Amino acid sequence: MACLACLLALAFVAAEAQQMQSNISQGSSLTTTNSTWLSRSGLYAFGFYRQGDGYAVGIFLAGIPQKTVVWTANRDDPPVSNNATLLFTGDGLALPTAEGQNYLVKSSGSASYASMLNSGNFVLYNSGREIVWQSFDHPTDTLLPGQRLLSGNELFSAKSEADHSTGIFRLKMQNDGNLVQYPVDTPDTSVYAFYSSLTVGQGENVTLNFGADGHLYLLNRNGTNIRNITDGGLPTDEGKLYLMRIDVGGIFRLYSHDLKKNAIWSVEWESSKDKCVPKGLCGLNSYCVLIDLEPDCKCLPRFKSVNQGNQTFGCERNFVADACINRNENFTYTMEELESTWEDDSYMSLRLSDKDDCIQGCLEDCDCEAVFFDGTNCRKQRLPLRFGRRDKGTSERAFIKVGVPTKPDTDPRIVQPGSKKKAHKWIWIGTAIGAALLVMVLCISSYLLRRKLFSGETNPMSENEMLEWMESDRSTGDVKGLQNDGKMGNNLTIFSYASVVAATTNFSEENKLGQGGFGPVYKGKLVTGREIAVKRLSRCSGQGTSEFKNELILISELQHTNLVHLFGFCIHGEERMLIYAYMPNKSLDYFLFDSTRAMLLDWTKRFNIIEGIAQGLLYLHKYSRMRVIHRDLKASNILLDEYMKPKISDFGLARIFTHNELEANTNRIVGTYGYMSPEYAMEGIFSIKSDVYSFGVLVLEIISGRRNSSFYIADHVLNIVGYAWELWKEGRGLELMDPTLKDSCTEDQLLRCFQVGLLCVEENAADRPSMSDVVSMLTTETISLPLPTRPAFITIRNVIVSDISISRRELQIISVNGLSNTTVAGR
Repeated sequence: MACLACLLALAFVAAEAQQMQSNISQGSSLTTTNSTWLSRSGLYAFGFYRQGDGYAVGIFLAGIPQKTVVWTANRDDPPVSNNATLLFTGDGLALPTAEGQNYLVKSSGSASYASMLNSGNFVLYNSGREIVWQSFDHPTDTLLPGQRLLSGNELFSAKSEADHSTGIFRLKMQNDGNLVQYPVDTPDTSVYAFYSSLTVGQGENVTLNFGADGHLYLLNRNGTNIRNITDGGLPTDEGKLYLMRIDVGGIFRLYSHDLKKNAIWSVEWESSKDKCVPKGLCGLNSYCVLIDLEPDCKCLPRFKSVNQGNQTFGCERNFVADACINRNENFTYTMEELESTWEDDSYMSLRLSDKDDCIQGCLEDCDCEAVFFDGTNCRKQRLPLRFGRRDKGTSERAFIKVGVPTKPDTDPRIVQPGSKKKAHKWIWIGTAIGAALLVMVLCISSYLLRRKLFSGETNPMSENEMLEWMESDRSTGDVKGLQNDGKMGNNLTIFSYASVVAATTNFSEENKLGQGGFGPVYKGKLVTGREIAVKRLSRCSGQGTSEFKNELILISELQHTNLVHLFGFCIHGEERMLIYAYMPNKSLDYFLFDSTRAMLLDWTKRFNIIEGIAQGLLYLHKYSRMRVIHRDLKASNILLDEYMKPKISDFGLARIFTHNELEANTNRIVGTYGYMSPEYAMEGIFSIKSDVYSFGVLVLEIISGRRNSSFYIADHVLNIVGYAWELWKEGRGLELMDPTLKDSCTEDQLLRCFQVGLLCVEENAADRPSMSDVVSMLTTETISLPLPTRPAFITIRNVIVSDISISRRELQIISVNGLSNTTVAGR
């Protein structure tokens, strides 16, 4: 294997030498006006590029509209002036200065000529055509195909998209064989890591390698592949570009760019989809919060931002810090709770089981400025706090000590009596009172609006009433296309009708995305540039005020990466509209059940979609503030974002359970044929296991690429559950696979999903796994799965069905116990 590695290295050097452009001879120079040396293809350029008020020297993609910098020389040096000259000498590349030569590139031997290669590698050669320096050996934040990250070396993120100096994150190929991400200026220990390849102890001289097909992988010193970071297998034609980068935000990603389509960079893979994962994204005494999947930094209570323009600067107190020590009777401390996690740098840990005891212990300790309580341990901590992020799923609670004045005139921000600026105190107090009154008015207005909208009255708020309420809050000014920005709690926005009309170009057919049982959906674009989807409830819709209210209240309360995000709503006369985040890839059924588009869903994407739906349901069933049963889970209600990440949508039929409630009964059977569990279809009984059944049907559809009612045996239409069961019994599980998956499928993983799908459609609801079990079975390969038993499935004689209602005489539900009949109300 060692010889093979040597041969590969020699072949690589030979290939590089063959693609050299016309040599750049010693003595050549560049100026900021004659700024680059191009590769033969014209794609890559070496030389000056604009940065700040001056220029930097580096390598960038010159052959695409988006000039993308992939390497920078001496990246932390200040920008050079507009009249700078770069000179190629025998010792390397230098900027002549009054003090002498400032070398940006220093060769290991005498350099005779240089070349900007088509691979993006800039190389210096000696007279014997040996490499004496190359940019591939000195990466900054980016790797290109053919490039390696050697053992002990690191990539550092850029400071910003426009400033390519060293940022705050690093990716290190450690000497122990582990590829790890850390914040800068931290030790190489696991407590600071936020990504790892989990290859610790795999030996010395492990390297991160980048193949031409997008394959990122780790090789040990013998040339053995010890870990695939990405699967590779991407197109390798000349029209595709790839690069790997540790981004400004700390996540490292594999990007592709289609030259033929003049496209933008697309993400092929990323180390994390959660942008709050990188530790240190927010500065000291601040914590990361995801808003519309984008990270935002929030200060601790009663703290303020040090630099509004740079969140990495963190936050500082805006209250007196030494009142505890001085025992100021006019000033006191309270503890404010945060659902967040932080670096544990505690100076004392107490075994306590009572939260109030933990809080009191901190209040009585002047050294204590925060405590972390997990139910059994109370850990005291001093400021500053760092590496904070909101985490609603954690059982640990953080309590922050904040100072508050006990009298209005003891706050240090208020001038004391007797001051020449005494009037300022009354201005401050008047402002505070005014703000309090405004908050009270807005709260009352919001309450009245909610009561009016959702009281169940047959005569909802009129357009004039709505506009009057909105204008009393904040005038829209020129209403042409403007958003009202009225807020109604839970970050919901009340949109004016004018803003929705302008955003959708008066609900034009060109902007129409689709039609559902509720009515049409339109794409729109607000004046802020945000793209939206407008769900317009039609007057003849089966969904009415109840479903509109249900969806609005439910989704506004739910926040998860695999749930669709609701921005707000609009009322106009008798019309009701819900405003969502726009999903550019439409819904799952748009791809899954189309023979051409299905090819875009390889197995990796399908598995990620299955896992994402499972995570979303797990949140609804277990981790949200209320237990939610969706009741209408199906392919058309799974939306796909720009990265093909699934988002569960359409909560019009959802029901809320208390966390100790197991099931409920209804006389109104609603939902979609083929996805309903047998106990719901026949008896009206629904529970979280009803959603589990629907999920199982959906998994089988994703594997097969076919609708649940498209399977035929003799004169029967056999739904997908029955067909899958027949294949399982005969050991022919792979025959369920969509033929387009033949080249991308991981058979063991696919069969595991097949088995999980069958376990989810067990006839007895109690036998089906919970979504917590499902997630574990999907993501932990070492868990052995139970064998499924015969499920309940449906056959229909001599009919072809779709997602519509079906009469009792046509429907036959086959179960272990015999034959049962039911009536289904379709949507």
